[in-house]
Amino acid sequence: MTVPPRLFALLACALVAAPACAAVPRTGHLDLDVTLDPESRHFRAVAELATPGDFRFVLHHTLAVSAALVNGQPAAVVAAARDADFREWRVNAPRGGALRIEYGGTLPALDATLDHRGVLGALPPMAAGNGSFLHSASGWYPRPAPLFSYRVKLSLPGDQRGLVAGRLVEEELPRDAAGHYIATFEFQHPADGIDLMAGPYAVREKLVPRGDAKPLRLRTYFYRDLDALADGYLEDSRRYLELYAEQIGAYPFSEFSVVASPLPTGFGMPTLTYIGREVLKLPFIRATSLGHEVLHNWWGNGVHADYAKGNWNEGLTTFMADYFYKERESPAAAREMRLSWLRDFAAVPAGAHLPLAAFRSRTHGAEAAVGYGKSAMVFFMLRDAIGEDAFRRGLRLFWERHRFKLASWDDLRAAFEQAAGRSLKTFFDQWVQRAGGPTLSITEARAETANGKAKLAMTLTQTTPAYAVRVPVEIALEGRSETHWVEFDSERRVVVLELDAVPHGVRLDPELRVWRVLDREELPPILRQWIIARAPRLAVVSSDADVQFAAQALAERFFETPAQRVNPAEAVRGSDPLLIMGLHRDVDAALSTLGLPARPAIVARRGSAQVWTARNENAGGPVGAPVAVISARDVESLTALLRPLPHYGAQSYLAFDGPRVIERGIWPAPGRLLPVTRSHPCRKAGQCNFSAMESWH
Repeated sequence: MTVPPRLFALLACALVAAPACAAVPRTGHLDLDVTLDPESRHFRAVAELATPGDFRFVLHHTLAVSAALVNGQPAAVVAAARDADFREWRVNAPRGGALRIEYGGTLPALDATLDHRGVLGALPPMAAGNGSFLHSASGWYPRPAPLFSYRVKLSLPGDQRGLVAGRLVEEELPRDAAGHYIATFEFQHPADGIDLMAGPYAVREKLVPRGDAKPLRLRTYFYRDLDALADGYLEDSRRYLELYAEQIGAYPFSEFSVVASPLPTGFGMPTLTYIGREVLKLPFIRATSLGHEVLHNWWGNGVHADYAKGNWNEGLTTFMADYFYKERESPAAAREMRLSWLRDFAAVPAGAHLPLAAFRSRTHGAEAAVGYGKSAMVFFMLRDAIGEDAFRRGLRLFWERHRFKLASWDDLRAAFEQAAGRSLKTFFDQWVQRAGGPTLSITEARAETANGKAKLAMTLTQTTPAYAVRVPVEIALEGRSETHWVEFDSERRVVVLELDAVPHGVRLDPELRVWRVLDREELPPILRQWIIARAPRLAVVSSDADVQFAAQALAERFFETPAQRVNPAEAVRGSDPLLIMGLHRDVDAALSTLGLPARPAIVARRGSAQVWTARNENAGGPVGAPVAVISARDVESLTALLRPLPHYGAQSYLAFDGPRVIERGIWPAPGRLLPVTRSHPCRKAGQCNFSAMESWH
C-alpha cells in the first residue's frame, strides 16, 4: 500500500467511520505516551481516545497491539487485514467510550540511501541513533479521525532530543547519562497527522516578544556540526514569521522550530520545518527554502487543503515565498522563474498533463510542474487580473474565513471574488479545472498610415477549445517599445491598434505573464525533458564494463521512467529523448560519427564531467530527437554525479568538479519578433483596407 505524504487522511476516512467523512471530516482527540530507543529501534506507546464506536485503524506492520481497554475493561482486538506495509486493527466498542490501546514493536532502520525522490514517497516509521523519523502517514499511531487534536508525551534516552508539531507543554532534561529526556507537546487545532522526529540534537532557543501575547518560542534542533548556523536560522525564522504575519494575519502558533534531518527532506509541519542536515549547510537555504517552509504554517498547516478537490497550498506558498523573493531581487530574476515554470510545463510529455483540481502531492516531475509551477503562475495571473490591493484583501479574507479548516479552490475563488467585486468563475474554471494550457500566436501583423496616424492589425490565434485570455503584446518601434494588453476568447481574432508611428515588429507575451505552451524559439532544451520523459533512451558509448555499470546506475537515478538501452549507431533514428553517456574520448567520437553538434565551448573540458542538451537537427521529423549528453573524465567522475545531477533539471548545461557544480546555465531563447508588413500609405482618408478588421482600444 503506497500512501503519498499528507494524503493518509484520505485512507483514514475510508477506514474510520466512513459515512462521517462524507462532507465535513469528523474530528477527534488523541493522547499518546511514547517511549522510543533509537539505537535498538524499540518502540512502545499507549494511545487514549474516545471511541467513535466500531473503531478501525491501521498501524505499520512492524507494530502490534498488545492490549486494549474500553472504560477500564479489557476489549477484544482483531487484526482485520494486512498487506505489505500496513495492518488494519479493529476494536468493537460503544461510541464515546474511553479507549486505551497499548502497542509497540521494533521499527525499521533509518534508510540512509534515500534520495530526494525517495523521501517524497511512502515512508515507514524509521529509527536510528543518528536520527529517527516517524512520518504522519507511516502508521505509527492509531488515527482517531481525519482531523484531530492531540497531546504527546515523548520519552527518549538522555543523549536524544525529540519533538512533534505543537506547543511544548513541559520538558524534563536528564539528570545524568542514564536518565531520559521527557517532553510533552499538545496541538489543540484540527491536524491531519502527527510527525515525530528525534536525534542527538543540540537545542538552541530564542524568545521573541509579541505584544500582549506570550513570547514566540523559536528553536533549532541541530546536530553538533551545525551549531554555528543556529543563530542565523533563528533570526531568519523571526524575520519570515513577521513578514507573513503582516501580509496574511497573525502567526497562528506559539512556536517555530527548525529541525535537522538525516534524510534529504524539506518538509513543513505545523510549528516546525524538517530539513536535511546537508541541505541546511547550503548558503541559499535561509534565503529561499526556509521562508517557503515558514509560510506553510499559514497555507497547508493553518488552512488545510481539501485534497479531494485539489491541493492549492503548494502553488500559493511557491508564489508568496519562492517567487516573491525573486521579485524582490529584480524583474529579470522574476521573469527567469516564470520561464522555469513554463519550461517545466513544456517538458511534460503529451498526455501526462493533469488539471490543478487533480493535483494532490508531488511524487514526480510532471506533477510538480503542475502543482507548483502552474499553480503559482495562476496566482500570478490572478494578481495581474484583479490588482495588487484586491489580491492582498483576498488573501487575508481567505485566511480569516478558513483558519484551521479545510478549504478548496472554490473557497479561494469566493474570497478573491469578494475582494475584487466581480465574478472570477471563468478564470478559475479554465485554469483549475482544465489540463494543459493554450498555444497562443500572432500569425500576421500589418500596418498602414493615414492622416499621420498608424494603424496596426494583428491576427491572434489559439488552440481549441479557446481560453479567455488577457495577453500583453510588445510593439517594437524605432528606438523604443510599448506594451498593449489584448483580450480574446476565440480561436482567432483580428485586433487593430492606433499608434503614433509604424512599428517594425511585434512579440507576444515577452515577459511571460500568461500560462501557455511556449514557442520553439522560447524553449531552450533543459534536462527536465529527459528526467520525466515517458520513453527515454540511453546510449552508452564506452565499452568498458565499469563505465557501463556506472552509467546504468546513473541512468536509474536520473530518469523517472526506466530507459531503453539502444545501440549508439541506431540512436539518432528514433524520436524519443536520447541520452548519450560515456567517457570524454568516446563521447567526442560518437558525436562526430552520428553527425551531432560537438561539445559546447562553454563547458568543454571544464571540471571532471560535463552535461548538456542539444537538438538533433539531422534525425527524422521536423525537429529531430532531443539529445542530451553526459561526458566524464573517468568512472569516478561519472559516479560522482549520482546524487547531484537529478537536482538540476532546470538547466541546459552543467560542468562538475566531482559532485560540485562549477558551471551551469540555460541556452538563450529570446522568442520571436514577428516583422510587421508595411502596406502602402492611404492616399485619402477612409481608403485604408481595415474596414473588415475588428477594432480594439
